[in-house]
Amino acid sequence: MEILKGIPVSPGVYIGEAFLSEGEDVRIPMRTVAPEAVAAEVKRFEDACLKVSSDLDTLRGVTESQLGSNIAGILSVQTQLLRDPSLRQKINVRISEQKHTAEYAVAKTLRELAKLMGSSANQLIKERSSDIVDLEKRVLAELLGEHKEDLAHLKRPVALIAHDLGPSQTAALDRTKVKAFATDVGGRTSHTSILARALQIPAVVGLETISADITGGETIIIDGNRGIVILRPDERTLARYRKLQAEFEDFERKLIQDKDLPAVTRDGVEVRVMANIEFPEEVGDAIEKYSAAGVGLFRTEFLYLKSGVMPSEQDHYEAYRWTLQRLGGRPLVIRTFDLGADKIDPAYAISEHNPFLGLRSIRVSMKRPENFRLQVRAILRASALGKVRLLLPMISCVEELRWARGVVEEIKAELLESKTSFDERIEVGIMIEVPAAAMQIRTLARECDFLSIGTNDLIQYTLAVDRGNEHVAHLFTPSHPAILALVSMVVEAGREANVPVAMCGEMAGDPIYVPLLVGMGLTELSVTPKLVPEVKTIVRAAPLETFRALAGEAMKMVEVAEIADFLREKLDELLPPGSKFGGMG
Repeated sequence: MEILKGIPVSPGVYIGEAFLSEGEDVRIPMRTVAPEAVAAEVKRFEDACLKVSSDLDTLRGVTESQLGSNIAGILSVQTQLLRDPSLRQKINVRISEQKHTAEYAVAKTLRELAKLMGSSANQLIKERSSDIVDLEKRVLAELLGEHKEDLAHLKRPVALIAHDLGPSQTAALDRTKVKAFATDVGGRTSHTSILARALQIPAVVGLETISADITGGETIIIDGNRGIVILRPDERTLARYRKLQAEFEDFERKLIQDKDLPAVTRDGVEVRVMANIEFPEEVGDAIEKYSAAGVGLFRTEFLYLKSGVMPSEQDHYEAYRWTLQRLGGRPLVIRTFDLGADKIDPAYAISEHNPFLGLRSIRVSMKRPENFRLQVRAILRASALGKVRLLLPMISCVEELRWARGVVEEIKAELLESKTSFDERIEVGIMIEVPAAAMQIRTLARECDFLSIGTNDLIQYTLAVDRGNEHVAHLFTPSHPAILALVSMVVEAGREANVPVAMCGEMAGDPIYVPLLVGMGLTELSVTPKLVPEVKTIVRAAPLETFRALAGEAMKMVEVAEIADFLREKLDELLPPGSKFGGMG
């Protein structure tokens, strides 16, 4: 048995057979053609481009019908590349002037581009190199006439293991057969990872050597919740995971049955359980399947990241309008672009030694206010259609908040002058995700309408831990006493200023922390849609006083492991047998 640790990008657990994708790197030797054959070679290349472009359009259409236009838009990146005149010209020059074969010209040009992107310090650009590799494989397969067994036509359920998966490969997977996947490379924001979440199949990436460590047909466990892959598990491990999987499936069925019950403590205190979404299409499941009270966090940067094209004001407006229609009067919290760090806009890309401490979020908006202004204008216009709140990311000082509110007021005045409808009393809130904001929370709370705690970054910045770094990821934990102290500080400041406080980070959706957070006084939690029924069930498990007593005990503890163990023990006591879940602790 061997246990590998990678990056969890799509939750769930798979137990079963591994299917090892064949190595797809084709060696293309440098060959030249006679001058009289150049025209024919150019035509071969152009014909291959037309065929691949047609195939991608077909795949995009199927993906759109199944997953919606935003997810399908990911595939547009390859189509745009294929139709890019400058890229086509580079390849044609290699054929016509250097007399290279079409295969060599394609391989040489696209591999140079992929290598350049893959070596970028900019994480998003680095991850997008897989789009280039995927496109190269498609064009070469057409030129070489290779038609290997399509992954879409597997005969049995498997976990797909590969060095990497391109987005078009992922979109084409037969979801009745491919139940999970694991790759050597990849990151949370790669197009493949985004697609895995949309497909709702467990996935772990960044495992480095898994494609070399396993043989096709062997048994594998892929734990997409924790980022763990277990190769050739022993009988004891298999039994444990099968038991957990069965318990989880039974409990999940019960959760869905009770999804419409309110999230109210046994003594009548309501907790609003909202959904975090990245694409408008997710709102349907969030409301209809999981019965969320609304959208507590719309991560709007994915409107850009899905296509690499900055949305226009109308693009923003249409996404918000579409989402509000499906919310049916429920609230929508729209966060302005949180670009930077691992979500890079190439238009702003600069060389930074530590992009997480560099130009990101509200700092990007202040440096490039034109895009911030058009987004705010779209949000304000959409506010005429439903309950909209505007959320500002990564505020670290009152000057940033005042600047952003100033822009909002300017655009309000413009809309009034043009007689454009909007909610003149729209609420403007801030994310609390850096220690500086938490330490200044009383000042900030007086100048905004609501607060939302983003624990993912708050933990990272407070504990100086990069959770994507396998060497220190185990230190990334909400159970640290400093994190509990900061959360408590924010909740108390909100209470004093009569400003609502929500939490939208992963901590809010981790079962072991829900009783603690409710006991601390949080009355709005925003989580991944699939987790909404579970969080509501935990809220209903006890009266508020029980949660308060639990929080009081936890706040007195000083060791991380002690706090995590205590919270797991209390959760086990609250929930019925067969519904025990670990957390990220």
